[in-house]
Amino acid sequence: MLYISGIYVALTALLLLFLAYLVVRQRVRFKIGLLDGGQKKISVAMRAQANALETAVPVLLLLVVAELNGAYPIFLHVCGIGFLLSRLLHAWGFSVSQGGVHFGRYYGTLITWVVLLALIVRVLWLSVAGLLTAA
Repeated sequence: MLYISGIYVALTALLLLFLAYLVVRQRVRFKIGLLDGGQKKISVAMRAQANALETAVPVLLLLVVAELNGAYPIFLHVCGIGFLLSRLLHAWGFSVSQGGVHFGRYYGTLITWVVLLALIVRVLWLSVAGLLTAA
């Protein structure tokens, strides 16, 4: 069972649903059904959602594989919490700055990359170690 990664998959899905709601809210406000209609607020909301989704797929996949390969629960929780907080920070910074420079974007991206790199290294380590001990 994937009890730990399941928590972060569900919470990330909730975040993505909220970001999708923000896109729809702007579309309704400006009466735009497709693309952004030249409205920067719609474009910003769309990119905030897309940026979260672009990183969610590899991070969550790695989190699941790490759990299946026996990564320590504390490692999984640190990565899951770090990822969620980084995506919230990034989405907030991106929205507040309307796509401009903002510490929320910077640190949200930085923390996301650190979590992604930590998961990559751990999954590679566990996978190679598993192959070597199985042989």
